[in-house]
Amino acid sequence: MKLRILIVSMLLLSLYACKHDNHDEHETVTYTVTSPVIKDTIIYHEYVCQIHSIQHIELRTLEKGFIQKIFVDEGQFVKKGQMLFQITPVINSAEVQKARAEVSFAEIEYLNTKQLADSNIVSKNELALAKATLDKAKALLALAQAHLRFTETRAPFDGIVGRFNDVRLGSLVDEGELLTTLSDNSNMWVYFNVPEAEYLDYRSENKTSSVIKVKLKLANNSMFNHEGEVRTIEADFNNETGNIAFRATFPNSESLLRNGQTGNILLPVYHKNAMLIPQKATFDILNKKYVFVLDKNNVLSSREIKVGNDLQHLYEVHSGLDEKDIVLVDGLRKVKNGQKINTEFIKQETLWKELKDLHAE
Repeated sequence: MKLRILIVSMLLLSLYACKHDNHDEHETVTYTVTSPVIKDTIIYHEYVCQIHSIQHIELRTLEKGFIQKIFVDEGQFVKKGQMLFQITPVINSAEVQKARAEVSFAEIEYLNTKQLADSNIVSKNELALAKATLDKAKALLALAQAHLRFTETRAPFDGIVGRFNDVRLGSLVDEGELLTTLSDNSNMWVYFNVPEAEYLDYRSENKTSSVIKVKLKLANNSMFNHEGEVRTIEADFNNETGNIAFRATFPNSESLLRNGQTGNILLPVYHKNAMLIPQKATFDILNKKYVFVLDKNNVLSSREIKVGNDLQHLYEVHSGLDEKDIVLVDGLRKVKNGQKINTEFIKQETLWKELKDLHAE
C-alpha cells in the first residue's frame, strides 16, 4: 500500500513539472514599438570657441623710473581712474617746479613790457615777443605736468587686474615696459568659425533678423546660464579653411567667464517637419543604420535608413521610413528577421519623457 502511494506521488510530481516547463516554453514576450514623429524641431550645431573680454589691454609705463608704490594686487577688481602703480616722481616734480618758475618770470617780463608798450616806450613787436615767451613757458609747464602724471598708472576703465610682469617695489622700469593687463569682463566676446555651407544656411534662415541667439557650453560640459547674441560676422572667409568667424556677445554679470577661456558654442538650426525616431531603435551593420519594421502581421523585417542630425536620444531620419511605419524600440538583439512578435505600441512623446527621466537620474 505504501509503495502504491509513493508511485502515485512521483507520477503527480512528474506531470506538474512537465506542465510547468511547457508553460515556460510558451510564455510570450511583449516588445515595445512606436512610429516616427513628424514635427518642427531645433538642432544645435556645436563649434569650438575662444572667449575674450570685451576690453583687454596692456598697461605700460610712460616714464622711466623706479616703482615707488603698488596700490593693487593681481586679480583685483578696480574702478576707472583708480591708481595702480606709482613711479618715483623726483625728477618730474623738479621739472614742474622749474617750469612754474619760468612761467612766473615770463609773466613779469610780459607785464613790464606791456606797461612800456602802453606808454609807447617799446614797440609792439617787443610786446609780442614777451607774449610769445610767456606762452612758451606755459607750454613747457603743461608738458612737465604731463610727464609728472605719466609717473602714475591709473585704470582707464572698470576691470580686473591681470598678472604682474615681474613688477615689484623698487623695480627699475623703462619707458613703455609692460606692467600688467586689465580686462573688462562685464560682457564677453566669444569667437567661433563656421563653414561656408552652414553660413549660407544661417543667413537664409535669418533674413528678417540680424540677431542669432546662441548657447555656450563650458569646458566642464556645463551650460552657461545666459544666452548670447551673434551680431557680428567677419567680412572675409579664410581661404585656407573655408570658414568665416562669428562673434557672439554674452553678459557676464556673475563674472564667471574670464579672458582666454575656451568652450563650445551651440548654434540653433530650425528644421521644419523633421522625422524623428529614438536612437535605441536603430542598430549598425557595416557603418550603415537599420531598424526593424513590423508588417500588418507583426512580422519583423530589417530596413536600412539614412539619418542626419544627432539629437539627444533621437535621430533625424532623412530616408528609409514612412510616418505610418511601426518600428521596434527594444529587444533588438533578441529578435531576428522574419520573426513574429507580440507588441505594445507606445507614443514617442512618452518614450521621450522616460528617456529624459532616466538621463536626469
